Amino acid sequence: MTYAAPRFEAKICPPEQLTARVAQLARPLVFTNGCFDILHRGHVTYLAQAAALGTSMVVALNTDASVKRQGKGDDRPVNLLEDRLAVMAALDCVTLVTWFDEDTPIQRILECRPDILVKGGDWPVEKIVGCNEVRGWGGTVHSIPFIHQKSTTALLEKIRRL
Repeated sequence: MTYAAPRFEAKICPPEQLTARVAQLARPLVFTNGCFDILHRGHVTYLAQAAALGTSMVVALNTDASVKRQGKGDDRPVNLLEDRLAVMAALDCVTLVTWFDEDTPIQRILECRPDILVKGGDWPVEKIVGCNEVRGWGGTVHSIPFIHQKSTTALLEKIRRL
C-alpha cells in the first residue's frame, strides 16, 4: 500500500516561488523568522500569538549555514533545514514556510511585503530587520514578550548534563 505525502508538505515554499504563493494568501499577512532548531513550548506559543495578529503567516527559517554563522555552537543546528521546514509546516498556525541563506531575512520580507512583522520579545521593535520597510508601506511591527522562558540553547545544555 502506498500513502500520500502529508498535506503539510505543500506549505514548504522555495524562495523562488514565494512572491507568487504569497499573492494567493489572505491578508493581513504576518511574517516572522528564526532558526527554530528544536521546537519547544516557547516557540509554539510565540508562533500562535504571532499568527493571531493576522489571517495568514509566513515563517522564514535560517538555512543551516546561516545558523552556523550566528555563533550558537559548532553542533548547531541540531536539525537540518529540511527537517525544520517539515516540522514548522506541520503547525496549524503556519500558512507557508520558506528559508533564507543570508544573515538576515530582508529579501524574504521584501518579497512578501507583510502587513505585520513579528519577532520575539528579545528583539526591540526598532532593531527588527525589516522594521523600516514594513512601516514604510503602512504595516506594523511587533515584539511579542515571552510567556515561557525557554530556549534551544538552554535545552541543549540540560541534555548535555544528563
